[in-house]
Amino acid sequence: MKLLEELKARGLVEALTDPEIEKALETPMTVYCGFDPSARSLQAGNLVSIMVLKRFQQAGHKVIALVGGATGLIGDPSGKSAERNMLTVEQVAENKAGIRENLARILDFDGPNPAILVDNYDWYKSTSAIEFLRDIAINFRVPQMLAKESVKKRLEASEGALTFTEFSYQILQGNDFLHLYDNYGCQMEVGGADQWGNITAGTDLVHRMRGKTAYGLTFPLLLDSTGRKFGKSEGNALFLNGEMTSVYDWYQYFLRAADADVIRYLKVFSMRSLDEIADLEAQMKAHPEARIPQKALAEELTRLVHGEEGLKTALGATQTLFGGDVAGKSAAELEDIFKDVKSASLAKAEIVGKPVFIVAAAAGMFKSNGEARRMAAQGGLALNGAKVDDKRVFAEEDLVDGRIAVLRQGKKNNFLLKMV
Repeated sequence: MKLLEELKARGLVEALTDPEIEKALETPMTVYCGFDPSARSLQAGNLVSIMVLKRFQQAGHKVIALVGGATGLIGDPSGKSAERNMLTVEQVAENKAGIRENLARILDFDGPNPAILVDNYDWYKSTSAIEFLRDIAINFRVPQMLAKESVKKRLEASEGALTFTEFSYQILQGNDFLHLYDNYGCQMEVGGADQWGNITAGTDLVHRMRGKTAYGLTFPLLLDSTGRKFGKSEGNALFLNGEMTSVYDWYQYFLRAADADVIRYLKVFSMRSLDEIADLEAQMKAHPEARIPQKALAEELTRLVHGEEGLKTALGATQTLFGGDVAGKSAAELEDIFKDVKSASLAKAEIVGKPVFIVAAAAGMFKSNGEARRMAAQGGLALNGAKVDDKRVFAEEDLVDGRIAVLRQGKKNNFLLKMV
């Protein structure tokens, strides 16, 4: 299957600037995608862009990842309802380093067809305002700029409060394309559907100033089946940086994917063939309770972003959550794994030396000591993954790092006990 056909089959084509793109792609070309350095790590939503670049790279095309060190100091109005806080040059530099590390996990920067990382601050830092206005901005017409969908939406959302700084963003991004065309022979830009106006600003500028055809391709913004933006977990962004989003949370996000979303996610993110994905879909329909596609998706994307060790950590954390075995886990890891379960804090005197069932009742797991005792006597109470009877006493060594223990009632009801 040709690259463009594959992208379409995977739901990764929203719009094309030129129907001749398919023919143009028969010859290796240079393609770029921009990344906003607004944080020191990319988010799960950026994975769509990264995987599109990865597919271009594996198909033999040269790929460029552009970090907007200059445009990041201004802010893209696309998809925004208000002007965002300005970043300092130092903040952008720090964020750029984090993004480079993120991208290097997925794109190949060292092989025979290495990806290239560029920062548009490098060509804007020495450009004078007069030079920019005379040579670049003169090629843009205000009515056309106002007609861009991203600008119109921003004007509507902010009741006209669009600054000239933000308005000029499309000129800067258009000039990025021109710079990459002149210096790297770049002929195509790819990006999310909200980037259409910025991308066409670039293709138009290349055509106007160089008399050559440049191409643009956008892919749909990825939403889940409820309409929520992909990559948001309980209102928080899902980062590729393991310090900002734990490997366990990353894995669990994809493991919890709804049946209505998982096949679409596999098509977008997985390097599995479409036939393999169709087979996973058939297995889901036959055995929905087994969540086979979700496990395949979670394992593949955790391995992709965090490597084999990261996947091992995530699987171990999952086993701890559902099995209760805390062996080898630190108190901090347990707090992360069990952050969504009920918890309580007790003083040391209320824990150490007391029967486990009494501690469990005091923590609020049970309504009374009697109920807790019966549960323990029946084998339904566990401490750190091991069943306890009604005679088992809580020892100091049962507290992981001297401050945390995991109680479980039955097979699934976990409870995090903290010592204060």
